[in-house]
Amino acid sequence: MAEPSRKSARVIAVANQKGGVGKTTTAINLATAMAATKKSVLIIDLDPQGNASTGLGVDRGAREVNSYHVMIGEAALADAVIETAIPRLHLVPSGVDLSGAEIELVTFERREHRLAEALAGTLSAYDYVLIDCPPSLNLLTLNALVAAQAVMVPLQCEFFALEGVSHLIKTIERVRQAFNPGLELQGIILTMFDKRNNLSDQVAADVRDYFGDKVYKTVIPRNVRVSEAPSHGKPVLLYDMKCSGAEAYIHLASEVLKRERELRA
Repeated sequence: MAEPSRKSARVIAVANQKGGVGKTTTAINLATAMAATKKSVLIIDLDPQGNASTGLGVDRGAREVNSYHVMIGEAALADAVIETAIPRLHLVPSGVDLSGAEIELVTFERREHRLAEALAGTLSAYDYVLIDCPPSLNLLTLNALVAAQAVMVPLQCEFFALEGVSHLIKTIERVRQAFNPGLELQGIILTMFDKRNNLSDQVAADVRDYFGDKVYKTVIPRNVRVSEAPSHGKPVLLYDMKCSGAEAYIHLASEVLKRERELRA
């Protein structure tokens, strides 16, 4: 079956309540690799830290209309979209005010559906929408999970990884029951894999035993070039396309798109 049509973009939340697991790095590099395959992609930066915006080289001065204004209804989502330096990749940047949005949203009706409603008129313009969630299970993340059709979970290869992701899986199930019955776990990405460390192998084996084929075959290695790229305002695929991290994200994008085709077959 064909890829998602322009009439309805596939919306994927990139989420993990634990920080430092490669969530934002995965969102921007996966989106870049997708765009390189002629897919039209939108990243929504829903993290108040704004790392996805910074990692794509968007100056803070260019974020005057951002995801905060979209969430509280001061701007349409289309008005917050900006072009990136990467063809076919667009961004809704984050803003510092987003950190206070959760408090403001408490008084709103249908506060869990703000992002889903804002997205409704924009889906026809893209093949994929990736939502970069904050590193917590708050109202912003809840909005992402209600708006999304699927969740992608970057998972660091460390001792407490399974404990954290099991909590997220329970949250996904609660969101499915209460707000979004179509929500599914799209896949788990093993990140920051250190082949010199036996613990990485053990964690990877445990995660694959627990989640089976929901875990992508592609593993993202711990790689200094991946860490350096955001400081240059570039995805690692543009910063150093030949490094092991960039090659891993290219393979991941291929695997994600293949899985997407199979899900829709």
